[in-house]
Amino acid sequence: MESRAKLRDQLQKYRTPYEEEAQFIPDFLSLIEEEDAFLRSRIAGHFTASAWIVNRKRTHTLLTLHKKLGRWLQLGGHADGEENLALVALKEANEESGLKTLNMVDSTIFDIDKHIIPERKEVPQHFHYDVRYLIEADIKEPLVLSNESISLAWITFDSVQDMIGYNPSILRMLEKTSRSEILL
Repeated sequence: MESRAKLRDQLQKYRTPYEEEAQFIPDFLSLIEEEDAFLRSRIAGHFTASAWIVNRKRTHTLLTLHKKLGRWLQLGGHADGEENLALVALKEANEESGLKTLNMVDSTIFDIDKHIIPERKEVPQHFHYDVRYLIEADIKEPLVLSNESISLAWITFDSVQDMIGYNPSILRMLEKTSRSEILL
């Protein structure tokens, strides 16, 4: 419960200049009060965690071509009952990339996004309440492709939009990373 209380506190204090993202905050605060908020069995929607992975020089981000969704995305996944979403983001990043040099830049929330996941086989359409963390990694470390990805690639910031098309959520994280107050 300590992790849930910490996440609740971070969400209550979370501020963003992005109107769309700010509109998610009440939904996240409502969800956190649900007992099963961190379980994928909560069909209406549940928490997930993502890693916005960048290199130390802030010139590249690591993206995965997601096997199920067929789109370039940040790494991440389901909480499966774990209420420490920063830990989930690190675990998912390691499992999906093989990277060992993952370093949490800050333990506070970097970004949030509520998005719909389409129906697939026996899983109905539902919402992911995604909490994202800024993580650094060594761009020279070899990548290990997981069975959840078609491809993994370090993408230059200048090429991200060409690679992903229009995805406001990823473009927002890219813009946040490029702002000077986040740079080393």
